[in-house]
Amino acid sequence: MKCFLLVVFSTVFFLVGCEPQVQPPSLTDDTEPLEISQASQEPQSTPLQECRLTMGFDAWEPYQYIGVGNVVTGLDVEIVHAIAETMGCSVTKQQATWVELLNALRNGEVDFVLGASMTEDRQQYAHFSDPYREERFILYVRRYEGNLPYQTITEFVEAGHKLGIVNEYFYGDEITSLYTNDSYHNQFVGAIISEMNMARLIDEEIDGFLEDSFVGASILRRKGLDQFIEPHGISLGSSEVYVMFSKESVDEATVQAFNQGLAEIKASGRYQKIIEKYDH
Repeated sequence: MKCFLLVVFSTVFFLVGCEPQVQPPSLTDDTEPLEISQASQEPQSTPLQECRLTMGFDAWEPYQYIGVGNVVTGLDVEIVHAIAETMGCSVTKQQATWVELLNALRNGEVDFVLGASMTEDRQQYAHFSDPYREERFILYVRRYEGNLPYQTITEFVEAGHKLGIVNEYFYGDEITSLYTNDSYHNQFVGAIISEMNMARLIDEEIDGFLEDSFVGASILRRKGLDQFIEPHGISLGSSEVYVMFSKESVDEATVQAFNQGLAEIKASGRYQKIIEKYDH
């Protein structure tokens, strides 16, 4: 994937007016680990002996991000906290880019990552939990360009538009087919984080970008960019996401215990309360 220099004026606007909420990603965990309490009012699964897990995360608000007091939080994080309580596990956290996290997972340097799509390649080095939520990627475009007359991403790309994506994200079969087609490959511009795609869109280096609808709305609102960028009507549809565990450091029994914990918090109503908290 290629990385382009931003136009100076827009870069200053983006960096000063829209400063990211988190520091540049790094696999070094400089914050105090957040230990998960083993006490819970939920029904307890059989605790795994000395269960300690390392969670890798990238900034993807509202699912996972650093909030007030330098605390790692978000919808996905709260779900994992609830499940870890039922397992009797403690969880520490390491922040990095998605590409770095996948490499760390392969090598067993982190035990699991959140919000993952299941692919054949990833199944070679990772276990997958049961699906725990759905995501929906949509197209975002510049607000002042009006209603672009396209019904699908394929039409958008075939018309010659450049599309911003995040490196190593899996967007589904339609995007994979377009990306691997020599006729369209150069129209895809990769970035390490979503905010870079937003800056490139404002700088007119790309014509649109793909992002989860919750994530896109959250970032645009927080940075005040919704006056410049808006969602298009094109959607890639909903798909299930999973917690992805390293085969190098996590055994199948731990994954099974995680799935049992997920079932327990759904049955107790705790899962739905977390979803409703972020749905407003």
